[in-house]
Amino acid sequence: MENVLGLVAVAAGVIIGLGALGACIGIGIMGSKYLEAAARQPELMNALQTKMFLLAGLIDAAFLIGVGIAMMFAFANPFVLK
Repeated sequence: MENVLGLVAVAAGVIIGLGALGACIGIGIMGSKYLEAAARQPELMNALQTKMFLLAGLIDAAFLIGVGIAMMFAFANPFVLK
């Protein structure tokens, strides 16, 4: 059973790591598209900026949900029988 604890720790690390990687890539792509759109049509910059910050918050929220799930598995592990 001690092997299960090690696998849960690895799984939690993978969940957090891949979530962080996905969030960073998503925010990077979104930021580059925002700059591209703002350069093409500067008069829409305020509307685009509002939408960009809303999407950045949603992307970060998805990552933090993954961190919460990983912490649940790490600290209140339902797979380890007592």
